[in-house]
Amino acid sequence: MSRISIPAVANATGDTADVYARVRKIAGGSVPNLFAALGHLAPATLNAALDAEGALAASSLSKQDLETIKLLISEQTGCDYCVAAHVMLGKMTGLTPEALRQIRAGQLTGDLKRDALIRFVRLLQTTRGTIGADELAAIRAAGYRDSQLAEISLAIAMTIFTNTFNRINDTDVDFPPVE
Repeated sequence: MSRISIPAVANATGDTADVYARVRKIAGGSVPNLFAALGHLAPATLNAALDAEGALAASSLSKQDLETIKLLISEQTGCDYCVAAHVMLGKMTGLTPEALRQIRAGQLTGDLKRDALIRFVRLLQTTRGTIGADELAAIRAAGYRDSQLAEISLAIAMTIFTNTFNRINDTDVDFPPVE
């Protein structure tokens, strides 16, 4: 059970109601528990997060790249909520159940570009972002442009933000169970 009590979404007013309306447009009419909590506690923070996610959606990274990053980071931080969300969203981008299992385990998927991304993101996390020139050369050789390195960084940062809040709140998972 979530640790932070949130009033019913339908009872929201003011800035909270406004950000919930924005979430409903993005999420097909629903307000997932993560967004319900953030919108209630800090609507400006949720708006900023939605803006950042909008920038990622408009980025040059593919939807599969974004879900690969978000799923891998969520697995590494132990956020059950985000793992469930990004498994579901990963399937919606066309990632296979086997690829999703491999990403979660940090294993190779057989897709050379995706595997380079997995290695790079894992390396960033295990070295606290300190990488050598050879690692930078490897991700570039896999086809990622310098502008995409900035987008990868934002995807990691946004995922860590939601993972951290969900770990604080112990947000109730409202996505399909992970296989």
